[in-house]
Amino acid sequence: MVTVPRLVIAAPASGSGKTTVATGLMRAFADAGLAVSPHKVGPDYIDPGYHALATGRPGRNLDAYLCGPERVAPLFLHGAAGCDIAVVEGVMGLFDGAAGQGELASTAHVAKLLRAPVVLVVDASSQSRSVAALVHGFASWDPEVRVAGVILNKVASDRHEDLLREALGGAGVPVLGAVRRAGQVHTPSRHLGLVPVAERHADAVDAVAEFAARVRQGCDLQALLALAHSAPPLAAEPWSACGGPDSAPAGLRPGTKRPVVAVAGGAAFTFSYAEHTELLTAAGAEVVTFDPLRDESLPDGTRALVIGGGFPEMYAAELSANEPLRKAVEELARSGAPIAAECAGLLYLARSLDGKPMCGVLSADAHMSERLTLGYREAVAVTDSPLAAAGTRVRGHEFHRTVIEPAAGATPAWGFTHPRRQVEGFVHGGTVHASYLHVHWAGAPGTAARLVAAAAART
Repeated sequence: MVTVPRLVIAAPASGSGKTTVATGLMRAFADAGLAVSPHKVGPDYIDPGYHALATGRPGRNLDAYLCGPERVAPLFLHGAAGCDIAVVEGVMGLFDGAAGQGELASTAHVAKLLRAPVVLVVDASSQSRSVAALVHGFASWDPEVRVAGVILNKVASDRHEDLLREALGGAGVPVLGAVRRAGQVHTPSRHLGLVPVAERHADAVDAVAEFAARVRQGCDLQALLALAHSAPPLAAEPWSACGGPDSAPAGLRPGTKRPVVAVAGGAAFTFSYAEHTELLTAAGAEVVTFDPLRDESLPDGTRALVIGGGFPEMYAAELSANEPLRKAVEELARSGAPIAAECAGLLYLARSLDGKPMCGVLSADAHMSERLTLGYREAVAVTDSPLAAAGTRVRGHEFHRTVIEPAAGATPAWGFTHPRRQVEGFVHGGTVHASYLHVHWAGAPGTAARLVAAAAART
């Protein structure tokens, strides 16, 4: 049994202010001298960047769809090890989860798996007495979800706050804060949500500090801390990258030199789960990060390449202008090195992106579109690749506004089985795996080990 003080910050719907309040609360607790463990429900990569900035610790995702409900508490305990408190930001509305699959992967589902009290952030900008009915409904909908407090957001005035508190007096859920409408901080957004921290670091630092100031001004931090301490012990063991199939890759014998696995980073490639690097390291890799916007060569001794998600469409001109690195990536692929590319990585490996030359590893061209592709996917590997043997089943997530047009005869990476049947992605030369599908490797045991073993075989 492990005890970690913890809170889940939820809301009735998206746009209520969860990220502002959760990030501000993380920073406020950190400024008070507490070691804060930040978490995000769902697959989102961007909010955890703000959480990391607020706490000085990696922002970690808790996704019951991608990783399975059984891994949520272990992954939480892994991230929260040594911390004084954990703050978990929810996703969408409290009870919104994977489409058509009940509570799966919802904030409510994760709160139950963590046995954590929930604080509901309510946008009170256009209501007064009705707030009591809303809170009562959310608090009573599922008796297993403990809605233990409310933070009123976008409150217009002292009089407005008095009306809201009076209405909630009989709702049975205490008001733990009221954040003024004037305190809302603008955080730049674009086609896929907030602009990542790596792209606006100085502004993001200021924004997070402002979030914390508003939370300190409007919220009862001592009451919130006491609520976090009311969470019961968890009957689970912390997840470990060294404790499963990924820690002992086939073909990486004792004494074998650790192969260098280069991982793309920088402003264009910001999407990565913290556990991926941990899994690669546990599997025997020497992980080295490089920035395709700045570095003109791959890290010395590179034997494998991982290019995650991000916003290459925003940096297509700069990526294209870095011709030495594009050629180095193409040469690495031609040499037979294992390469794993997700979403942004797929675009970077293509022949072109919005008409600008990319690495040319794949005979395909990509461009921006008006259509957002978003949602969970179930998939099966169509052919062997550095990430998966043919027939391997995974759960993943798509999130992009680009499309890619492959040349005839391309070998697909995945066959989607839900919510629609189609093939997707590319396996090139048996050693390059490129796809729009984001997969959390903690929920796909053996993925990192397979990649590192393929890299080690080339040393």
